[in-house]
Amino acid sequence: MAFSSNIFLFCFLPLSLLGYHLIRKELRNPFLLVVSLLFYAWAEPKALLVLFAVILISYLGARLIASAHAADAVVLPRILLALAIVADVGVLVYFKYTNFLLSTWNRITGSGLALQDILLPVGISFFVFQSISYLADVFRKKVPAQLSLLNVALYFAFFPKLTQGPIMRYGDMAEDLVEQKVTANDFAEGIRRFVIGLTKKLLLADMLGGVADSIFGLELSGLSTPLAWGGILAYTLQIYFDFSGYTDMAIGMGRMFGFHLSENFNYPYIATSITDFWRRWHITLSTWFKDYIYIPLGGNRRGNQYVNIFIVFLVTGIWHGAAWTFILWGVLHGVIRLIELFLQKRKLLERIPKIVRWAATMLLVMIGWVFFRAASLSGAIGFLGAMFGLNHPDAVMYRIDWFYNPKIIAITVIAILAAIPWKQVFPKAADRLRGTYIALIADRIVLAAMLLLCLILAMTSTYTSFIYFQF
Repeated sequence: MAFSSNIFLFCFLPLSLLGYHLIRKELRNPFLLVVSLLFYAWAEPKALLVLFAVILISYLGARLIASAHAADAVVLPRILLALAIVADVGVLVYFKYTNFLLSTWNRITGSGLALQDILLPVGISFFVFQSISYLADVFRKKVPAQLSLLNVALYFAFFPKLTQGPIMRYGDMAEDLVEQKVTANDFAEGIRRFVIGLTKKLLLADMLGGVADSIFGLELSGLSTPLAWGGILAYTLQIYFDFSGYTDMAIGMGRMFGFHLSENFNYPYIATSITDFWRRWHITLSTWFKDYIYIPLGGNRRGNQYVNIFIVFLVTGIWHGAAWTFILWGVLHGVIRLIELFLQKRKLLERIPKIVRWAATMLLVMIGWVFFRAASLSGAIGFLGAMFGLNHPDAVMYRIDWFYNPKIIAITVIAILAAIPWKQVFPKAADRLRGTYIALIADRIVLAAMLLLCLILAMTSTYTSFIYFQF
């Protein structure tokens, strides 16, 4: 069940909010857990078994690690942590990577191992990573092992963040899991963030996604350079507004239920380096990799920093999908990050004009998105060839104005403008307007118009899944 679907907008969410705020406080966590499990089981009830398995691994593993710490054991907590993480990773590898590994083995050896009919549970990469962070934090004594199975289950299953994050640390949710406090301001801000996210999804991402899908689905033999750039521009904007829109909706719903979920985006398309891009894009994932892979590997203190960084980006690509396109996307970002580190250490990067660094960063990000979007390596290479005029088609079969009509051009311009933090560009004007009646009234009018438009689109448009559902 997607946040932008009619069943969610007009039935599931209103009834969940109504029930939550009408029942007694002591029943709210059980109610939220039941609602969250119903949400997750809506499309594929069998996937609940995988979620239950990860919850039990986390709960029992943390309890055993805490007990070993209490007994002043030194080696046993490490063994228990390793076993629990192996179990988590085993679940992830089996459901997400089995067929990828089998097909790769078949290509390498020429064998004919049959691919398996394995269900891929939605959001498995997200809740497995949360399990690893919870176990590691209990091991490091950053958080106590939770005695309540209900609270641990709700930590994993809370439906606003279940399928696409943000990737929450247990410590960041612990207080809200014990008691949620929802003020009128919290609820109002939650509605505001939800409407903004819904607008990003329905008005921007879905509209531009139709263009990207159409262009990426064309025959490469007739794909012109302008049309290829038009396709990757549409996808670059689509994936940002699709994923950040989901996050806004998740954060907004969290506030309406008394939970404070972490921010996940900070205008990534104004980044002036790949390093800066990853400080702004999917923030909870990049900080997870830093805390649970990069630093344990040695970070910039032990071992080879370049190797540690490369491993992190390689794993980032693998985490995103069971395909070589995702792996190459991660490797590309890793290699660029290593080049930037080399230049930074020699104080050469800051000598490059900021506008040049921004343009180079966006070019590299868009090249990376080609691998992210393409269905195959050959398709990605062919599309890049079209972008840079290397395909030399005998005849241009498709015209760009067939895809970029006036409505799409207007939406593209709006999307580009929406990807810029105008309050940071004009801070003095933003400070003068903040809190004034004009700004307040304008904000409410715009939000009301956005909500009305989104509801119309939701009722009249074909449902489109969120991109990160596949991860």
